[in-house]
Amino acid sequence: MEPTKIADNIYSVGVNDWNIRDFHGYSTHLGTSYNAFLILDEKNVLLDTVKDGFSKELLDNIANIIDPKEIDIVLSNHTEMDHSGALPHVMHRVGEDTPLYCSKMGLKNLQRHFPHKWNYHAVENGETLSIGKRTLTFMETRMLHWPDSMFTYLNEDKILFSSDAFGQHYAGNEVFDDETQDAIMLHAKKYFANILMLYSKKTIKLIDKVVESGLEIDMICPDHGIIWREDPGRIINAYARWCKAEPKKKAVVIYDTMWHSTEKMANAVVAGLYDAGVEARPFNVRQSDRSDIMTEVLDAKAIVVGSPTLNNQLFPSVADMLTYMKGLKPQNKIGGAFGSYGWSGEAVKYITRELEEMKFELPVEGLRVQYVPGEDALAQCVDFGREIGQAVMAA
Repeated sequence: MEPTKIADNIYSVGVNDWNIRDFHGYSTHLGTSYNAFLILDEKNVLLDTVKDGFSKELLDNIANIIDPKEIDIVLSNHTEMDHSGALPHVMHRVGEDTPLYCSKMGLKNLQRHFPHKWNYHAVENGETLSIGKRTLTFMETRMLHWPDSMFTYLNEDKILFSSDAFGQHYAGNEVFDDETQDAIMLHAKKYFANILMLYSKKTIKLIDKVVESGLEIDMICPDHGIIWREDPGRIINAYARWCKAEPKKKAVVIYDTMWHSTEKMANAVVAGLYDAGVEARPFNVRQSDRSDIMTEVLDAKAIVVGSPTLNNQLFPSVADMLTYMKGLKPQNKIGGAFGSYGWSGEAVKYITRELEEMKFELPVEGLRVQYVPGEDALAQCVDFGREIGQAVMAA
């Protein structure tokens, strides 16, 4: 990624990671970017760094604009290693005594990450910093999505440097939203579903606070993906909608199968849901990545899960999916459990328990079918799906 001027004396100097395909359990089919920003003023500011391994590229990008030794301030919005990993290389190049600004929790994290006596400055929520003709305001955003997270607002240019909020795992030659197709919103949706869904209540409070304050935002610069300059309100409004967990009349049927019996049940359940007027799709968890499934879960009203019984337990891949989904705490859902079995059949019981712990409404008792489902059993599956679909339509 070449350095790009995004406003007067403000540059994007981050890097693309074209080849990464897994980001701690999140599938990144199109890679990702680690965004960093350079602000030139009476004091030159580097805002965030990149993942270790991309340090040279970052420093080369900066060197195309100014000598890195001319950087007066380094600022860390978020200490996760994809944004702080290059800090040792950067601080060595710009000077170990260069002021390093971060949140109070960021100070604790960075001191634990790196055994260096850097010139730390921990900022307060709402604190401002003059860098010459411009002023930075720091906004604490704890648990969006780490305890140290904060936003930095460039007052005069009305630019919000939003750390991991409003981003996407996407590597491309495009820099801005108006250079991309509408598909970028799908990447943004996937990012929210797999990283920020868990923090929906905190996120909507922050959005409401920003709206109530009348803060003007002409551009949003996240730490991953494209920059929102044409219509920043588009992504803010999308986040507000996703946070409120207002689902569509839609169902996601998640399953795995050993000898296709549970798969036949899943397809029949989908037919029943569709018969009730509900948009529905089946997802085999070994054919679809868990993070792509969670993207569909985000705006679905019904989540129906099927598993064969293996060794008196859930099938491992289904257990994995349920564990992943449970951690993200989807809200306002209807659920259902089904599965085939040979001689014991505990899987449906365990699915039901997991869905209940996630506080899903379960309008229909779980459905078990022994061995291969025949015509009568498949008709039961259709009825099962239809009943869940009717509950969705009535919600």
